Amino acid sequence: MSIRSKIILVVLPLVVVTLILAGTASYFAAAKGITRITQRFFSFKVNELEKYTENQWALLVENNYAGRPDMVLAAENAVESYARSIILSDTELIFALDGEGTVVMATSEFDISADETAALRGLLEEAGDELFNASIGGTGRVIRAFYFTPFQWWVLLTEENTAFYRDVDAITVQTLVMIGAASAAALLMLFFFARLLTTPLGRVVNAMDRIIGSTDLSARVEVEYRDETGQLAHTFNLMIAELEKAYDQIKRYAFDAVLSRKKEQRIRQIFQKYVPKDLIDKFFAAPEAMLVGDNRVLAVLFSDIRSFTTISEGMAPEDLVNSLNRYFSGQVDIIMNRNGIVDKYIGDAIMAFWGAPVKHDDDALQSVLSGLDMIDALRVFNEAQRKEGKPEFHIGIGINYGLVTVGNIGSERKMDYTVIGDMVNLASRMEGLTKPYHQEILISDSIYGEIKGQLPTRLLDTVAVKGKTRGVKIYTVRRSITGKEERAWAVHNEGMAAYYRRSFGEAAAKFQEVLSLLPEDFIAKVLLARCKNYALTPPPEGWDGVEVMKTK
Repeated sequence: MSIRSKIILVVLPLVVVTLILAGTASYFAAAKGITRITQRFFSFKVNELEKYTENQWALLVENNYAGRPDMVLAAENAVESYARSIILSDTELIFALDGEGTVVMATSEFDISADETAALRGLLEEAGDELFNASIGGTGRVIRAFYFTPFQWWVLLTEENTAFYRDVDAITVQTLVMIGAASAAALLMLFFFARLLTTPLGRVVNAMDRIIGSTDLSARVEVEYRDETGQLAHTFNLMIAELEKAYDQIKRYAFDAVLSRKKEQRIRQIFQKYVPKDLIDKFFAAPEAMLVGDNRVLAVLFSDIRSFTTISEGMAPEDLVNSLNRYFSGQVDIIMNRNGIVDKYIGDAIMAFWGAPVKHDDDALQSVLSGLDMIDALRVFNEAQRKEGKPEFHIGIGINYGLVTVGNIGSERKMDYTVIGDMVNLASRMEGLTKPYHQEILISDSIYGEIKGQLPTRLLDTVAVKGKTRGVKIYTVRRSITGKEERAWAVHNEGMAAYYRRSFGEAAAKFQEVLSLLPEDFIAKVLLARCKNYALTPPPEGWDGVEVMKTK
């Protein structure tokens, strides 16, 4: 970040905060004043209406007409007429409710529901002669009321919220506009003065960049000001002059050293496309170890594009190659960014491993996170494919963790740094199992033991893949799951425990509960059907829950 940006980032918040505080204080003062005046005027109208109503009743009493219904009605009409006369806007409304909650007087027609009437009566008892808010006809209103005992009326003077607070809202908008305009002006001034202050420093930096880029030590900086920046420019010129003298003496030796280093860098850059950087560093340090194999515990990942033959048949060769290159580029970057080694491409498949030639404590976790990152990156890739009218890619990822043999394997003319062993084959089988289990990623129980508690996992089954008799527990894994999925996965794992105990009825109930949470859950459907079948036809004695799979 440049000094100019730092100056702006330091000073601008101080200016903006000051403007905001000043504007906010002004806003609250103005808003409070206007609101107080509006409330007083509102209360004044209510008081005048109440006085007028009392005067009308006093006239009836003085003339002994209080017992005559026709005269009382005339007084009520007079009150209504006076209420109409003090209405100042189309949104203002004055009305009265009798003891039953019936509207007995109103300055204009309006709708009020039974629920609103009930709520309003409750608020009238609580509010007394204070302002309060309520909904009338579905519109929020500010209300001031008084109870007139002779008529047994609740008289309500109301105004819509939007009209009552209109001036306050206008002040809010004006305040925000003024703060925004003042902030913009402050930013422009800051940018101007920051540029004025940092331009001499920029010339020093540019001169240094030219010297570094061209190795021409004859460049000098113009001294513009008699201040610290001018002193810096003068000192810089003196330093460059001394370096120019020394450079002539050492450049012969430096040239040879740089030339040798550049040759080594070119060799490294060429071979890093075929051999991992860590391996090149190791072999440069100990060339005699190049042909020695090693047994190590590694994480091995296989990723394969599903139905790739069908995809390739529907695309032009150049489009296919372009799509594959973009796909491989994103996937390989993910693996390498998480300390993985891309072993090889097998057609459209990727084989990678973690833990060699350099071992890390979190190799197993990094391999799983790489698989999840690859799935996320594939979604972005497919979005680009859809925009270009090209078919989407779908992949399956299998990951295993165990002892393998790692080293340079091949002949004297062609060698590969790779891993071999039974654990590698099992990782490939795990990738193949993603299809029948309808999962994007599967991990073995050895991987599960390394990442347990760090990521959400779900036990799917115990399988014996082709060529194996011993069962291996397989899990799927996610970066995160929803609350509903978390409950469903917990119930699923309880169902798996019952399943392995041969309690197929209990297990079926658990898987049915999973389906009530996740109706489209494929695994729960498979296991539910399997439990129902085993409940009718129990497996033989010694059954250990292993399903024999016929996959590649």
